[in-house]
Amino acid sequence: MIVTGYIATRTHKLSPGQKEANRVLAVGRAPVQHGFAHLKNWRVLTTLRTDPARATRLLRALLVLTNLEINR
Repeated sequence: MIVTGYIATRTHKLSPGQKEANRVLAVGRAPVQHGFAHLKNWRVLTTLRTDPARATRLLRALLVLTNLEINR
């Protein structure tokens, strides 16, 4: 199931509840978008030709190392 936020128009303003729902979605979506942005910076992934299970382990390790570096 895909959850999307509420959209305001000129004639339809968002209620406080709809604004809060959009805020909650944004809080959950931001880390995922940051993770994909970091993945795009890893050039090793452009030439990666390996088993998907091994690639998953590699990506998890890279993500852990990146998070350690960011959270220092």
